[in-house]
Amino acid sequence: MIIVFLEHELTTPITLCGFAVSNYYNKVKLALLEKNIPFSEAVVYPSQSEEMLNESPMGKVPFLRTARGVLSESQVLTEFIEDSWPEPPLYPDDSFERARCRELIEHIELHLELPARRLYGEAFFGGTVSEETKKEVAALLEKGLRSLVRLSRFAPFIGGASFTHADCAAWVHLPLISQATRKIYGRDFLDEFLPQATAYIALVGERPHAQKVNDDRKVAMDAFMSRPKK
Repeated sequence: MIIVFLEHELTTPITLCGFAVSNYYNKVKLALLEKNIPFSEAVVYPSQSEEMLNESPMGKVPFLRTARGVLSESQVLTEFIEDSWPEPPLYPDDSFERARCRELIEHIELHLELPARRLYGEAFFGGTVSEETKKEVAALLEKGLRSLVRLSRFAPFIGGASFTHADCAAWVHLPLISQATRKIYGRDFLDEFLPQATAYIALVGERPHAQKVNDDRKVAMDAFMSRPKK
């Protein structure tokens, strides 16, 4: 496991651990920035070392160090952040609308990002994916995107008029689906099913905190790709 402690880690209430190539890391980071929560970052790569498993039982990132202990799983971190720092809110006040917001996050991550992740090795990192896997993933993505058409609003944000945690998730996940399907299938599945998503992604990308996340992601990708291979 590689850990790099960044400036002010010991003076901020929480430390976000992981690396900025991870879309799940960036989902949490964008929420922290949008809510103006002081936090530090520690560069940690996934590992099955005992040291890592003591903090993240699956050896995954991101995880969050807090004064009371460590939490893992990005949606758990999202909920903890919202419960601990309710202002400014990134969930709607109305209970039904909050559930709709969570529904969008669950749908994007379970029915789109999770199957698309099976393509990432070939799409982004020089690996190969079997034709059988590509066929299976294409069917899952088409089904998931047809469903997202029914759930999303783009008015102008994915859940309606306000920027929410659903946008923190959608903005980091949807572009990867677009890029991966273009590279693997020669088709942009996102554009085919949700053409309005292009303008939406650009809209969120204009937010200063989204620009910060994107700039950090580019730097992290260069560092990740140039690190020594084991």
